[in-house]
Amino acid sequence: MNILGINAYHGNASAAIVCDGQLIAAVEEERFNRVKYAAGFPAQAIRFCLKEAGLTLADIDHVGIPRNPYARLFTKLIYSLRMPSFARQRAKVLTTFTGIPEALAAAFDADPKKLKAKFHRIEHHQAHLASSFFVSPFESAALLSADGLGDFASTMWGVAQGNRMNIHGSVAFPHSLGLFYSAVTQYLGFLKFGDEYKVMGLGAYGQPEHLEAFGDIVRFDENSGVNGFRLGLDYFTHHRTGPEMSWAEADKTPTLGKLFSPEMSRHLGPVRGPAEPIEQRHRNLASSLQARLEEVYLGMLRKLAKATGMKSVCLAGGVAFNCVANGKIFDSTGFEQIYVHPAAGDGGLSVGAAFYVWNQILGKPRSFVMNHAYWGPGYSRDQVRHSIDSSALARSGYSVAEIPEPDLMRNTAQIITDGKILGWFQGRAEWGPRALGNRSIVADPRRPEMKEILNRRIKHREIFRPFAPSILAESTGDYFEKSHPSPFMTLAYSVKPAKRDKIPAPTHVDGTGRLQTVTREANPRYWQLIKAFENLTGVPVLLNTSFNDNEPIVCRPEEAIDCFLRTQMDALVLGDFLITRQ
Repeated sequence: MNILGINAYHGNASAAIVCDGQLIAAVEEERFNRVKYAAGFPAQAIRFCLKEAGLTLADIDHVGIPRNPYARLFTKLIYSLRMPSFARQRAKVLTTFTGIPEALAAAFDADPKKLKAKFHRIEHHQAHLASSFFVSPFESAALLSADGLGDFASTMWGVAQGNRMNIHGSVAFPHSLGLFYSAVTQYLGFLKFGDEYKVMGLGAYGQPEHLEAFGDIVRFDENSGVNGFRLGLDYFTHHRTGPEMSWAEADKTPTLGKLFSPEMSRHLGPVRGPAEPIEQRHRNLASSLQARLEEVYLGMLRKLAKATGMKSVCLAGGVAFNCVANGKIFDSTGFEQIYVHPAAGDGGLSVGAAFYVWNQILGKPRSFVMNHAYWGPGYSRDQVRHSIDSSALARSGYSVAEIPEPDLMRNTAQIITDGKILGWFQGRAEWGPRALGNRSIVADPRRPEMKEILNRRIKHREIFRPFAPSILAESTGDYFEKSHPSPFMTLAYSVKPAKRDKIPAPTHVDGTGRLQTVTREANPRYWQLIKAFENLTGVPVLLNTSFNDNEPIVCRPEEAIDCFLRTQMDALVLGDFLITRQ
């Protein structure tokens, strides 16, 4: 049984293929067309998934689409009557999503009438929940999905057991934690789609002095229902104009229209322009935003734990990428185990749709656990060698050497120990927005200056942005206050005070680190590199950041070489090839 999952005409367009209950491949379209957060139809991602599975379109039995235009139809009709522009927008969405079978056939020059696949339209948040629970290690768990908006809902919760999910409730438009965070992100002058994570990092530099005002912007009663949050709609515009989003163009980064009203500046002060300096007031506002999100998010989880009696929880949706809040779940709720999908945002919907079909619709038993994130394209030794030979490396005074693995680990660890910055390209590309040791830039975490060097010299981004520590899983409890696994970099823990001077570069200003726990089973080669570094320094940690420079994470070896050449990295490892500047 072959199931194709497609997230199309939405941010982070992606595809995934599941064969007889096993995930074979999953990848975002942005890795191919090089447009960050690319929307549109993920034709290249679908082609890769089929090729990796050794299938053609004719072999697909089911297609899962994580969008149901008919969900909450009555609520949509009410808004359509109020706003003619909203009615036109809804009509366009309906036409687009009902045309996916034709778009799929057209991408492969096939006759849509001859496709044997059965198409399933799955509600957005149910696909989110499926993406986390059905690939988790838990037999039963509580479920929570929270994001901006999908199928006219922003939040959904429930419980799951075995191969069945049961939905207990949801929050409909216009109330949304994701849109709340996005609106304040815009107010603070970060206008690009996906900039919320920048504000999360900025918040650590401030104090939540505006928390009372933010309590009016998002209203929450922990004594009512499992959810109970509502937006103070006077501060927002999306309920009057409709959520202004551009999703359809595959070759353009998605955009969001303005989400906040003048009421926000009347209560919080002047809006910051994108080019204006960041002042302490902005840092305090970012801190207040994060603190209010945590109050509501963790309050919802407390109520969910109490209502369900569960000790495990599966999280999904864009809000589940808030690693700072996730790291506080253990101390703030009754949950003892957490699973967050590596592509918790909309990219993960394709995996969720495929497993929803396999488990929830077809009733098949669960037999797969996602314990690593390496589901994208990989390249052979000959392909890597060809990429090197075809590049400018040989003509630009670089040394290229193919080195056996044990020597490669020792040599590479020494390069890092010497304070140099290394591009690290191995195996199959990561699934999701985090570089997890296959498409990474790594550096020495012991050097406090490394954070500024990387932000200025390599990443060309805001100086306050933090980096992640990759740590040998068995050493997690030695360096962090928590030891629960965080393989996908979705949790932030406090670094033990005695260890902060050991790894100052990836330790954020608030004393936390958004860690990746690395096991030998999940990524043997990356584990060996960290171990080789530990053998030289006594520190089982590397500073890890994504292999890119204001672009999607590199996918092909040619892109890794190009990024290496145009930045000031000192060395590059492509498979077994070590490339250094002479």
